[in-house]
Amino acid sequence: MILPAELCPGSRVVPSKCGPVSWVVMRLRVSFPVCAAVAAFTLLASFGSGAFAQTGPPESPVYVSIDPLAGVHYDNRYDISLGMAYDHLKAGPTLLQGSNLGGLDLSGSYWLTRRWGVEGSGRAYLGTSGAAPNPYNIQGPFISQYLFVAGPEYLGPHNKHGALIAHVLVGGAYGKFEQDLRGHPPSVVDFYNDQLAFGAVMGGHFDLNRSAHWVFRITPDAILTRYSTNYGNRVTQNDVNFAISVGAEYRFKKKR
Repeated sequence: MILPAELCPGSRVVPSKCGPVSWVVMRLRVSFPVCAAVAAFTLLASFGSGAFAQTGPPESPVYVSIDPLAGVHYDNRYDISLGMAYDHLKAGPTLLQGSNLGGLDLSGSYWLTRRWGVEGSGRAYLGTSGAAPNPYNIQGPFISQYLFVAGPEYLGPHNKHGALIAHVLVGGAYGKFEQDLRGHPPSVVDFYNDQLAFGAVMGGHFDLNRSAHWVFRITPDAILTRYSTNYGNRVTQNDVNFAISVGAEYRFKKKR
C-alpha cells in the first residue's frame, strides 16, 4: 500500500518526499518491543513462582543410624582370644627378688549353654629374674614359664556393650630356670629346678564388645604354681602370683 506524502506530513517513516511504505517495516518496529515485554513478563513470572512455591521450612537431611553392636547375642558356639601377657613370678623358694615376665596368652572357649562353657588356655612368659648372691657373679639370669590349663567358665553380667566372665583353669606349669646359669646348679642362685609342675589359673575376662564378632578383652588372673627343689632340704612350695593379659577375642558365627 502506498500513501501520499501529504497525508503524513509529520511522519518520519519515509523521507519528506513521498515514497512507498512497507507494512513489514511497521510490524517489525512494533513487534520488537512487544516481544521484549512478553519475554520480560514471562521471566519475572517464573522467578516469582519459584520464590513462592516453597511455603514451609527447608527439609532436614535424613540420617540412617547403624548400631555395630546390634548383632551381639552371646549365642556363639566357639570363640578364641589372643593377648599380650604379663606375669609376676618367684623363681626360687626363698628369693627376695621376683621377676616380671612378658609373653602371650592364647585361649579358646566352647560354650555348652548360654552361661556355661569350657575354656582352654596356653600361656608363655619370658624374662629375667633376680638371683641370690653367688660367687659366680650370676645376675639377672633368663627364665621362662609355660602354662597349659583348662576348665569351666561362667558368663556373668552382660549386655551388648560388654560382659564379665569367670573361670577356674587347672593343668600344668613348665618352669625353665636353669638355662642361663652357665652350667651351675640352681642351688647357687636359689632357683627351682627345671620341671613340670601343677598350675592353676583363677580369674576371668572383662570383655568390651566392638562388634558382633570382635571383642576387646582384659584378663586379670591369679596363677598358682607348685614348684619344688631336689637339692639340700627339698622344698615344695605353692606360689600365687598376679598375671594379666590384654588383647582381642573373636566370636565365630556358628551358634548353639
